[in-house]
Amino acid sequence: MKHLFLFLFLSTTLCLSAQKAYNGKVVDMKNIPLEGISVVIEGTSIGTTTNNEGDFSVSSNHQNTILVFSALGFKTQKQQGGSNLKIILQESSEILSEVVLVGTRNPRQTKLETPVAVDIVNVSKIKLTSAQTTANDLLANLVPSFNSSRQSSSDGTEHVDPASLRGLGPDQVLVLINGKRRHTTSLLNNQNTVGNGSVGTDLSSIPSAAIDRIEVLRDGAAAQYGSDAIAGVINIILKKNTGLEIGTTYGVTSEGDGETFNFNVNYGTEIGKKGGFINLTAEFNDRGKTSRTQNHNLVIYDQSDLGNFFAYDFSNDGARERDNALIDAAGLTRDDFNFQVGDAAITNTQLFVNLEIPTSEKGTFYAAGGGNYRTGNGFGFRRLPSEGHVLEIFPNGFQPILESTIVDLSLIAGYKYKLGEWDFDLSNTNGYNQFDYGISNTVNDALGINSPTSFDAGGHTFLQNTVNLDFSRFNDDIMSGLGLAFGAEYRYENYTIYAGEEGSYIGNGANSFPGFAPTNEVDEQRSSVGIYADVELNFTDNFLVDVAGRFENYSDFGSIINGKIAARYKLTEAVVLRGAFGTGFRAPSLQQQYFNNIATDLVDGNLINGGTFRNDSEIAKTLGIPELKEETSASISLGLTAKVTNNFQITLDAYKVAIDDRIIYTGSLGNDVYGDEIPALQDILKPLGVSSARFFTNAINTSTAGVDLVMNYKVPLDQGALNFSLLYNHNETEVADALNNVPEIFVGQEDVYFGAQEKSLIESNNPQDKAIFTVDLTQDKFGVMLRNTYWGEVTRNGFPFGGAQLHAGKLTTDLTGSYNINDNLSLTVGANNLFDVLPDAQIYDNSYFGVFKYASVQMGTTGAFYFARLNYKI
Repeated sequence: MKHLFLFLFLSTTLCLSAQKAYNGKVVDMKNIPLEGISVVIEGTSIGTTTNNEGDFSVSSNHQNTILVFSALGFKTQKQQGGSNLKIILQESSEILSEVVLVGTRNPRQTKLETPVAVDIVNVSKIKLTSAQTTANDLLANLVPSFNSSRQSSSDGTEHVDPASLRGLGPDQVLVLINGKRRHTTSLLNNQNTVGNGSVGTDLSSIPSAAIDRIEVLRDGAAAQYGSDAIAGVINIILKKNTGLEIGTTYGVTSEGDGETFNFNVNYGTEIGKKGGFINLTAEFNDRGKTSRTQNHNLVIYDQSDLGNFFAYDFSNDGARERDNALIDAAGLTRDDFNFQVGDAAITNTQLFVNLEIPTSEKGTFYAAGGGNYRTGNGFGFRRLPSEGHVLEIFPNGFQPILESTIVDLSLIAGYKYKLGEWDFDLSNTNGYNQFDYGISNTVNDALGINSPTSFDAGGHTFLQNTVNLDFSRFNDDIMSGLGLAFGAEYRYENYTIYAGEEGSYIGNGANSFPGFAPTNEVDEQRSSVGIYADVELNFTDNFLVDVAGRFENYSDFGSIINGKIAARYKLTEAVVLRGAFGTGFRAPSLQQQYFNNIATDLVDGNLINGGTFRNDSEIAKTLGIPELKEETSASISLGLTAKVTNNFQITLDAYKVAIDDRIIYTGSLGNDVYGDEIPALQDILKPLGVSSARFFTNAINTSTAGVDLVMNYKVPLDQGALNFSLLYNHNETEVADALNNVPEIFVGQEDVYFGAQEKSLIESNNPQDKAIFTVDLTQDKFGVMLRNTYWGEVTRNGFPFGGAQLHAGKLTTDLTGSYNINDNLSLTVGANNLFDVLPDAQIYDNSYFGVFKYASVQMGTTGAFYFARLNYKI
């Protein structure tokens, strides 16, 4: 790996030596440096943006290079390329704001003029001053309606963080790369965590060093983009700049664990002399595990008649001296009985590319994508020696280790062409995700003393291939502007489960994670065809209406039509009203339809084997579980944007999303509401080798309502700026009282079919309130950023078998300082969660006998994280 990065570094440096660098500073009429100004080489799409000091640097092998400087709010200016240039831009009447690409057909629409709410996260800038190194973590700390927290002891979900937008599920937000649909992971979250029973998109598989910015469309957009866009759309725009940038970050938690190292290289250069470019990114990230448990509750009981010391996890502080004496007498240490509970260890290696090659004056070939190779180690529940799991191998008990190997590949390839006034775009997007499981430091009881202690447990894959044909144009001559778009999409998906080695699944399987057996194997596929049309008409400069419609047909459940209407009206040049209404849908994923396995569940405090069964299985038919169908939604939003002054902007948006036939992952069926076994069910389940069963079904209707507030204020300074921002989201989700399609055998057992735990995960496991207040000062070569984040209260119920608990709201503080050592090199140091704030400790009944001190809610369980970052750019 070190040789790979050395090769990339040397190769890019040699390439740069053949190019000429142009650099300088951009200021306004008052000599104030301007940040975020677009600097593009004329006749190409190659360029960069100015930093917070107004500085820029761009390279070219062209002769007589002309640089074009532009930004909303300023007149475009051209300048012959040179060194140490000083560019003075004149203000124009346009609103100073970012141009938006997602959710609109107007090539100059800004985020203050869109008919629906859009956030823009400038990743290439923000990642220089933030502790976070992944897109998931950056969004969680910068977009209040976005939530993501790492999960513990949750099988594969430890290795792919589930995320939500506006309190909805990970599978109810659509992710795009450069405007093209991104594939989901093959992992189905099935361990009673955030997003239980859903399949999300792995944002951490995209290197943050490759990202220029992220657009978050906070409104239902299924009529424009298709399935999954119920909560909104996240559009990730990759870098296209030239030059070389190298960054490295080191960090560690206040507990001395979670050690993190990140190294990234981004290099861009021109291709030919017609505006082509290639931008390459390599990134390596290594994150150590953390442990946040309560080992002081461990009690060791002397069982001298058996000649063993048995570990029990019941709180008994008064027995501590006796415990230590017993441990010493046995020649053991407390570490022999420790639980590991916290973040999994993750190692991530990523390569990404973004390129465009003009083929003529009107045509351009483009491609983007890359690969991600990830390995991880997480921990299952500890097996105590009193439980008798092959004591000859592990006389003191053991804690299994779940090992993951994840391969994620993607490639977008397409051709853009100008057909008269129309833009033609034909593309193919292919994505593949493979998740392999290994389980070590464990045994299979059925194999006795001959049991291996590690197993290949099998895995799953997901393949998605999408073909898009799009036509669009924007005509300034019709009224005040007419945007038209229409097109078609064909999508193919394939999902597989493959078996592990025999020892991982025979008998009751490997402890903690029984491997996939041949009976679990799946190889299923489906296809869909979609047709859409979108019309955006500016009746006047002040009044805009956007109407969109989409028809889709799926090979596995049929057809659906959705529509959306959105409008924007300028009350004044400074105040804009906006609103939208639309219907949407989400097709059941192949994973939800066909995932099946035998896993170890925690039921009433006992570890037992439970099964997840396909909806088309014989047991599902016997119990009357209905086949899955699509979720449908209706959403409405109403908002206001205000440009109070050139440097003070406000947006306020209220919304409501109603979802019918929402897919749930049922509770563990086999017992009644009191935990007693139901004989009729047990007779059906016992031949299958399980004590409980779970299914996916369209069981509930939900209603989500909330409000988003964004306020930005900028104070220009002689050598920089002082920026204030306040971001706030309030969000509530309610599940309707009546369940849908409950099979007759479960009538009267609805609290098991969809119990308190499952309901809590949907209604109250994300903070209802989240606010982010940031003060960002840049002055000459120095910069300081102070961010306070309020994470609202969370209620958890029935985790894993205990009672309801309210986790109070918490306030965390991030503080960073940066210094530009010279024009190319910068240093940033700081702390995330400076004051080491953690969620409320769990009540004993929810903590697995005191082991899980903290739940993975709100800001997570990492605590304070200190980091330093060096960044070099030419």
